[in-house]
Amino acid sequence: MSLQLFNLTGRRALITGSSQGIGLALAHGMAAAGAQVVLNGRDTVKLAAAAASIPGAQVLAFDATDHAAVRSAVDEFEATQGAIDICVNNAGMQHRGPLEDFPPEAFERLLQTNITSVFNVGQACARHMIARKAGRIINIASVQTALARPGIAPYTATKGAVGNLTKGMATDWAKYGLNCNAIAPGYFVTPLNQALVDDPAFSTWLEKRTPAGRWGRVEELVGACIFLASDAASFVNGHILYVDGGITASL
Repeated sequence: MSLQLFNLTGRRALITGSSQGIGLALAHGMAAAGAQVVLNGRDTVKLAAAAASIPGAQVLAFDATDHAAVRSAVDEFEATQGAIDICVNNAGMQHRGPLEDFPPEAFERLLQTNITSVFNVGQACARHMIARKAGRIINIASVQTALARPGIAPYTATKGAVGNLTKGMATDWAKYGLNCNAIAPGYFVTPLNQALVDDPAFSTWLEKRTPAGRWGRVEELVGACIFLASDAASFVNGHILYVDGGITASL
């Protein structure tokens, strides 16, 4: 009976930015837990290749930073394909550089990709979830929701905003039966972090800084996502779940 709490059979999950990296790993994991997954991104070729690796996966291509496009795509999908029960806001990007020289256009791209997209997709899905009095929204935050590191101040700002927007979603929408939470990954081996993975000095620093002593594997985020998407988390709302090997717990 207790394991049944984690069963996602009969539910559909939309995962943004899911053609690679963390998003694709979460899609595979949620599909294995019984969910019908809907992959999202802007590159239709990469999306098709990713969908081919997950039996029964659907594809919904749109630019998560375009509010009108998101609203149209989600509304049409709900009308023609059925309910989106779980929304995972995973789309994100990084741009590194000293804050005093940080390009304003790069700052704007970070805002649009990392936080505006969460608002756009979360709102579009929530409108339908509210009508059904049920739904799960899971936003992908970061250890940078709580911590800062040199060279990524604007990214840190966006991930701090994701954490607080998650709390705001829960505060506004819990009364309608929605559960809105965030997962805050530590340092994982992903395409976004490949430059750091390939940097021996950084990897050595990270292994010493992280109590677990290593980089995370994207598959290690799946359990947290399944938990927050499932009935096991029915009274969890506005929570930021750090999955970071202990890095936020130590000095």
